[in-house]
Amino acid sequence: MKAIREAISKSKDRKFTETVEIAVNLKGVDMKRPENRIDTIVQLPHGLGKSRKVGIFAKGETAVKAKNAGADVVLGPQEIDELSKNKRAAKKLVKSIDFFLAEAPLMPEVGKKLGPILGPRGKIPQPIPPLADPKPHIERLRNSVKIRTRDKPIFHASIGLKTMDVNKLAENALEILKVVENKYENPNFVLKSVYVKTTMGPAVKVI
Repeated sequence: MKAIREAISKSKDRKFTETVEIAVNLKGVDMKRPENRIDTIVQLPHGLGKSRKVGIFAKGETAVKAKNAGADVVLGPQEIDELSKNKRAAKKLVKSIDFFLAEAPLMPEVGKKLGPILGPRGKIPQPIPPLADPKPHIERLRNSVKIRTRDKPIFHASIGLKTMDVNKLAENALEILKVVENKYENPNFVLKSVYVKTTMGPAVKVI
């Protein structure tokens, strides 16, 4: 909380509402080994102060439910096929959506036709059972962040808006640190440093 308060106090007034971010640096972890990498979605207890955009690959009844639940985009087999033939449109769409869901039966088709675009961007859909109600899944993702390490032992994540309550920002940050705690056998030995900052403000060291 102290570090977050300091980061906010050091940030200048902007023409937009800045996001507060956390940067986690790891040590002694070989990121060349896939099992050591982090690739997960974390639901924040207090959200981000703004909803994430969620798209879903679905058809029939599930597609109708998804539209009623407020999904930002609903894509059926026809749309999947059309996007596979228009890479520019596909890239634009994928960039505009934070998370994707997909009915399990559609996953092979999505992977085959759109996997090369979704995969590198870390946006492979999360599968849901056929005919499942997508609403709870959509609502969960609206308050979530993606955490992903690649070849370097560091990851960044948003923990909310600068205007949010500091207590809530701190609890969101702790939820993200649980990822390290749950991932590695001795989390205290792999945690090198943690910083917080606003979008354009200076970094403040936590540990």
